[in-house]
Amino acid sequence: MSPRFHPQLINDRFGDPGVYIEFMFEKRAILFDLGDLTPLSTRKLLRISDVFVSHMHMDHFCGLDRLIRVLLGRDRRLRLYGPAGIIEAVGHKLAAYTWNLVERYGSDLVLDVAELRPGRQLRTVGFRSRTAFAPEGERIVDLESDRLLEETGFSVSAAILDHGIPCLAFALEERAHVNIWKNRVAESGLGVGSWLRNLKEAILRGDGDNTVIRARWKEDGSVRERSLPLGDLRGDIAIVTDGTKIAYVVDAAPSQDNIREILDLADSATTLYIETAFLDADADRARERNHLTARQAGEIARRAGVQKLVTLHYSPRYEGRADELKQEAERAFHHHGESVPQ
Repeated sequence: MSPRFHPQLINDRFGDPGVYIEFMFEKRAILFDLGDLTPLSTRKLLRISDVFVSHMHMDHFCGLDRLIRVLLGRDRRLRLYGPAGIIEAVGHKLAAYTWNLVERYGSDLVLDVAELRPGRQLRTVGFRSRTAFAPEGERIVDLESDRLLEETGFSVSAAILDHGIPCLAFALEERAHVNIWKNRVAESGLGVGSWLRNLKEAILRGDGDNTVIRARWKEDGSVRERSLPLGDLRGDIAIVTDGTKIAYVVDAAPSQDNIREILDLADSATTLYIETAFLDADADRARERNHLTARQAGEIARRAGVQKLVTLHYSPRYEGRADELKQEAERAFHHHGESVPQ
């Protein structure tokens, strides 16, 4: 069964942290953090619809220029989410350039930038190329939950962590996963096409069995159509399984408050991407710099009940010793005795 989300590290574990998550069959992707994006092709960058920035240190934010450079001159809307201050940070970046020619473009690049404040308050400001990226349309809303983005079938939640400054951690969660049995599609006299996406969305919304699904596909050079009730399709050609959950945690002090927030956010995640900046032997240095050790990261993953641990954001002081960081985290992750002290 093919998962909907395909995550990948953008750089190696000593490079700028970031995860690119591609949506299968949808020509869409989201991004956790905006560091060095050089490894991502233009094709991949053009698929990004939403970017979630943990904080505005350079290694998490310098890639915004490259992304805007690729999108400029196209009719696109990009949503960016980050901690308090990201709106002004994006505005300053845009103001550093001269935009006297963009009014001649026939296209309009729109950036919707949202910052999460304590108390679940979300402030949003827009920037568009046709007006030389002047800020506009400020809105402030109170969120009912920790979800920054919610669409049919999935959501992205955030937690505010302490890194000496506010730093966000994120979790992409699929409510359920719908798999299509293509052999059963053919056995039913149907063909594959975009209608299968509509079928998946109807199932994820919980539409009733009498909901009419219009099947439309190309076959032998002609377009064929059939209308079928959802109840006849659900179970026959589609199966619903548990959804995927991908959590992302970087730059977090090893405080009890942070650990509680991370455990809640990453609870039962399919995959947890988490920083392992220092070895536990250097825990004092890690604490001074508001970072987790490999041992702490592995313990958090175990306590959260995640299925897979992916370590990243290694301190350059361990160049040539990457295996030590990974192994220390894995030992704590698979440890079955007492909890590792925090």
